[in-house]
Amino acid sequence: MPLTVQEILDDKVGQGGRTHGVAPGAPVREAVAAMIREDIGSVVVLDGGKLAGILTLREILKGLDALGAGLLDAPVSTVMNPAPAVVHPEDSADGLRALMTDRHVSHAPVVKDGRLVGIISFHDIARSAVKDVAFENRLLKQYIKNWPQS
Repeated sequence: MPLTVQEILDDKVGQGGRTHGVAPGAPVREAVAAMIREDIGSVVVLDGGKLAGILTLREILKGLDALGAGLLDAPVSTVMNPAPAVVHPEDSADGLRALMTDRHVSHAPVVKDGRLVGIISFHDIARSAVKDVAFENRLLKQYIKNWPQS
C-alpha cells in the first residue's frame, strides 16, 4: 500500500513537529523571528483560522529584493504566496513528491475538509523516504537470510 500524506504527517508529529502560523497583517519580522526561533523554513498565514497563504524563505528573498530594508516592517500579506500547493491527508506520498518537484516548492500545507491540519516540508518527505528504504532493506536481508535451499 502506498505511503500517504497522513502517514508522513503522523511521523512528523511523532517527531515533535508542529505547524506555526502568523496573521496576514503581522510584520514580516514577526514571521522571520518565529522561523528562526523554531528552526523552520516556512510559516502558514492564517486569516481567521483559515489558510490565507504561506511564507517561505523564497518569498522572503523575493520581498527583500522588492522592498529592501523595508521588508521587515511590511505586512506578511505583501510577500506571502497566497496560492500555495495544497495537499490532502489521503493523497499519496508519490503524488506529493511530484507536486513539490514540479512546482518547485519546499513546503505544502495539508488541508482536510477546508481546515489546515499540518504542513509537509521536503525534509519530511526525505525522512520518510530514508525510513522506507531502511525498512525495505531489512525485509530483503531477512528474505535473503531465509532463502530456501535447493
